[in-house]
Amino acid sequence: MTPVFANSLVNVDPGLFIWTAVVFFGFLLILGRFVWKPLLASLSERESSIRGSLEAAEQAMKNAEEIRKNNDAALREAEALALKLRREAVEEAERVRAERIEKAKSEADELLAKAKQTIETEKKRALDELRQEVADLAIQAAGKILHAELDAEKNRKLVDRFLQDLNRN
Repeated sequence: MTPVFANSLVNVDPGLFIWTAVVFFGFLLILGRFVWKPLLASLSERESSIRGSLEAAEQAMKNAEEIRKNNDAALREAEALALKLRREAVEEAERVRAERIEKAKSEADELLAKAKQTIETEKKRALDELRQEVADLAIQAAGKILHAELDAEKNRKLVDRFLQDLNRN
């Protein structure tokens, strides 16, 4: 017994060969007309979509790098501004402190001058009172010594003139 398939593979049948070729080329024609064109169009569309996505990703990377550079520059600028503002604030605080110290010194000098003026005024008033008291005591002493009745007003004027002459000398 010989297998059926073994004989047909070795023997070439021209009718089968022609029909196989006709079916194959017909199948290729149908595939070419209805399948290959849409398949190639779909592949081409997908390829262009992928290419567009890659270009968009590359552009996004460039944009991200530019944004990073801008952010770095803005950060450096903000740090410089913050440092400048801090320096200005320290200088302003130092200036205000110096002004307050100067104002306090000025007020202290003013109070000291007023105190000296008040002391001088009080000293003059006390000296005037002391002169008046000395004059009164001198008049009383002179009155007792002389046992005479003297006019108090005239004596006071006399003692005042005497004291003024003493101050001039």
